Amino acid sequence: MKPISIRSIGTISALGGSDKEVLTSYKNEHKHHLSYLQKDDFSGWAGKISETNRHKLDQIRNENNLYKPLDNSVLLGIYAARLAFEKSGWHPSSIVGVNMGSSRGATEKWENIYANFLATKQVPVLASPITTLGNLATWVAYDIEAKGPTLSHSITCSTALHAILNGIAWLNSGMSDYFLAGGSESPLTSFTQNQMQALKIYSTENQTSEYPCQSMNMFAKKNSMVLGEGAGVVAMDRAIDKNALAWIIGIGYATEKIQHGASISADAICFQKSMQLALDMAQLQTVDAIILHAPGTIQGDQAELKAIEKVFAGKKPFCTSNKWKLGHTLGASGILSIEMALTMLQEQAFYAVPFDINEQLQHKNIETIMVNAVGFGGNAVSIVLKKPN
Repeated sequence: MKPISIRSIGTISALGGSDKEVLTSYKNEHKHHLSYLQKDDFSGWAGKISETNRHKLDQIRNENNLYKPLDNSVLLGIYAARLAFEKSGWHPSSIVGVNMGSSRGATEKWENIYANFLATKQVPVLASPITTLGNLATWVAYDIEAKGPTLSHSITCSTALHAILNGIAWLNSGMSDYFLAGGSESPLTSFTQNQMQALKIYSTENQTSEYPCQSMNMFAKKNSMVLGEGAGVVAMDRAIDKNALAWIIGIGYATEKIQHGASISADAICFQKSMQLALDMAQLQTVDAIILHAPGTIQGDQAELKAIEKVFAGKKPFCTSNKWKLGHTLGASGILSIEMALTMLQEQAFYAVPFDINEQLQHKNIETIMVNAVGFGGNAVSIVLKKPN
């Protein structure tokens, strides 16, 4: 494939809502940004955005009467898309496509509206349009006045990386000059959190735990996934120059025949296929680092690492993840992993998990990074980024 440039990125998560906040969070390598919540029907850890950044969402909500009833997932998406678009340097009249996805969509609105319906048998007039998955991309496109295609989708936790794949296809077709791709998730609601607890994958660590999510800890004795809220959007175009944050030089995608609705095979066949396809497309045999999906589930983390060992036999790259730090943001998680990769490329720094799994700590230049994501159903995506030269 011809390289695609990532021109800019905008994100909001427990790590922060600006480049400076995010960089500070990564430089503080042994600090997580998870909070312990205590509610009537849920107690546990979660990756919450700061109150300062939540106030910024309230400001967006109050800018326009049409925004007042929108779910937080939509506001998070608008916030991230504004950042990416403003930093892109694109001309306002450009044909910009938008693909915003989510695993759960408007969870808070759904739960509140349905609870009210059970109690009163009444449904608000706007119940349908503000809970449809399509409103994620629609409102982002409305907000930035996009003139290109507008799409929303859900491929569960690989949603955001699939949005990048869609953006590449639209750009290469010539049907869009520029593309915003990303994901948004606001899953810190009682029903969503209890769904994850029902799967027996949620962290049961108490309030004093040093690391409530132990993503990639190969000595972990129990699952420790933690949900997080957040959104991320990348701005992509076909112009290949040194001013880009990174070049996308390889993409891979695969599904596998799953044996269980919430897990992949023991050696992650889907990841083996997606990683190999991405390497082949990038004409590489290895990369300098991999940002793993690794949500903190014993079976999932181990399967992904086994897949890496098979694909990179004898040449295993530095492996890391950010979910121990900010939580699993489901459909937005792939973009937040892209953000981690971009930060590592720009800073020429390896950010490790605080569980000693990398034997080799590296004093080498970082030129290429692979980012992985997979969702329920065994649907994996791998993307290779290259530092511009």
